[in-house]
Amino acid sequence: MLDPGRLQRAYQTARRDLLAERHASGHWVGELSSSALSTATATSALALVRRHAIGPPCAPEVLDGLVERGVECLARSPNADGGWGDTDKSLSNVATTMLARAAIVLAGAAGRHAGLLARAEEYLSARGGIPALKARYGKDKTFAVPILTNCALAGLVPWAEVAPLPFELASLPNKLLGLLRLPVVSYAIPALVAIGQARYFHARPRNPIARLVRRLAIPSSLRTLERMQPASGGFLEATPLTSFVVMSLAGTGRADHSVARRGVEFLARSVRPDGSWPIDTNLATWTTTLAINALAGGPSSAADAAGAEPEDDLAACLDWLLSCQHQQVHPLSSAAPGGWGWTDLSGAVPDADDTSGALLALAAMRRRAPAEACRRIDAAAQAGLRWLLGLQNADGGWPTFCRGWGNLPFDRSGVDLTAHALRAIGAWQGMVLGTSRPAIALQAAQRAIGRGLDYLARVQQPDGSWLPLWFGNQHRPDESNPVYGTARALLAYRDLGLTASEPARRGVAWLAGQGDAEGGWGGQPPRGPGHAPRLSSTEQTAAAVEALLAAEPHRTVQSALEQGLSWLVRAVESRRYREASPIGLYFARLWYYERLYPLCFTVSALGRAVHPNQPLGQPSTIPPESSYRTVPETAG
Repeated sequence: MLDPGRLQRAYQTARRDLLAERHASGHWVGELSSSALSTATATSALALVRRHAIGPPCAPEVLDGLVERGVECLARSPNADGGWGDTDKSLSNVATTMLARAAIVLAGAAGRHAGLLARAEEYLSARGGIPALKARYGKDKTFAVPILTNCALAGLVPWAEVAPLPFELASLPNKLLGLLRLPVVSYAIPALVAIGQARYFHARPRNPIARLVRRLAIPSSLRTLERMQPASGGFLEATPLTSFVVMSLAGTGRADHSVARRGVEFLARSVRPDGSWPIDTNLATWTTTLAINALAGGPSSAADAAGAEPEDDLAACLDWLLSCQHQQVHPLSSAAPGGWGWTDLSGAVPDADDTSGALLALAAMRRRAPAEACRRIDAAAQAGLRWLLGLQNADGGWPTFCRGWGNLPFDRSGVDLTAHALRAIGAWQGMVLGTSRPAIALQAAQRAIGRGLDYLARVQQPDGSWLPLWFGNQHRPDESNPVYGTARALLAYRDLGLTASEPARRGVAWLAGQGDAEGGWGGQPPRGPGHAPRLSSTEQTAAAVEALLAAEPHRTVQSALEQGLSWLVRAVESRRYREASPIGLYFARLWYYERLYPLCFTVSALGRAVHPNQPLGQPSTIPPESSYRTVPETAG
């Protein structure tokens, strides 16, 4: 049995570490891993701007420096097999290797890095090249077409390999675009426009009518692109998406277009001192709500290093969190006001996961807030709940950005998104729902919860696990992460008081049996002779432990829980728990890790272990097995 004193000390250590990561204004910013993929796309875009711009937005020597540093960063980061992975902890993949090769060529550095390029060619040939890339993304053109466009601009791929994108449709209303089942996801309209036009300019359709329609659509679709570009210049604050737009405009002789110039300014501002770029500027809103919710789950008697009480710590960022709520229809996704995105920067787009996290954080802060703050919290929660309830898909699950858009990855309903939304609605049901008829509002919330539970039960895997959308495990053949997905689904059953339900019991049984030889979760046996076993990850172990803490007592569960808690305590004591793992999946399956993830997950798990009776929100009135009619599983 784990010594309670060690457990308490480990929690206090992790909690102090998390509080010490706060920004001066009281919220958390975190730090995303540098990305070889982002570095490659930014380098390609800037190299093309340098080549084609008449009056570049940066001085020539600045552009030269950015391109050169990007190339040298890529030259330092290939894996032993000759390919590149998304991060310095990632396995090589065809997509990032193709992009790194194209960047070096476009930068004019192929001669001095001939050896690197030769090894990259060997890697790509061994992994299947272009067919393997297309197979990886299937029907989803969101990332395969931009990668091939980048390579075509570098002269490495014929334009015939680049599928044409219907950029002429970009000016249609967002809801209508969803009905058309476009080959790209909802957030990729900027890429649809710029890359579709690049393909048109370099390989025009043979059909004269299609040629005419697309030529006439160029001005209006460019105006759509201008309208969607945020003040920062970075589409979604994402380096890859912004880079694809910039390189496509530059590669068609429009490097001086206002969209390209503002995109270049964004790239120049967001480069890191070592010449690399992350996948996104930051996830400040997401990491802040993760931190608030993690701290709220533990006891409220401990003080941080400065002596402030936890309620004061959480209240310090209330103004900031409320300021992150979107108050207008979003120009990119047409999302209604009321939601939250992943960052406070202008490129954020409201989404289900971040809105759910914000609502849970507000519920936690409300428990100790003064009356005036409660009024502000309630007003924000009303708008957020309306937004979240309106996003639910017809299949009962929640998508990321847009209701009913389609079934492509990151647009369809997701287990982790749905579980998070259920927790958020459950925390607020019966409190404020923004209506003069509270009984009707409560009924709507309960129905949404019931439909969401139906969705979770329906998509549960035969073995009892759940597969998430936004997190993965690069060491699994399908790159899914059932440990994370199952843990997040079980938290929804926990918060709704449904741990005795059949789906929850099956999920617990599966999760308890997935511990590894170290006592944690996420480890893998050696891949072969000469390979070391992969160690447990802090993120997966903490997620599993927190989920099992609420499970009904059982010998197998208790054994797994004790081993997991012991692993976490040892990891905190050795400081190993600060090591982040690339379990995050960004748009189009791009791997990343975030420095604050292991801290937030550990504090959340250990806080529940030392204080299991901390309130979770409102008990659910939904029966363990929902009686709501199950609708066919579609996205609309």
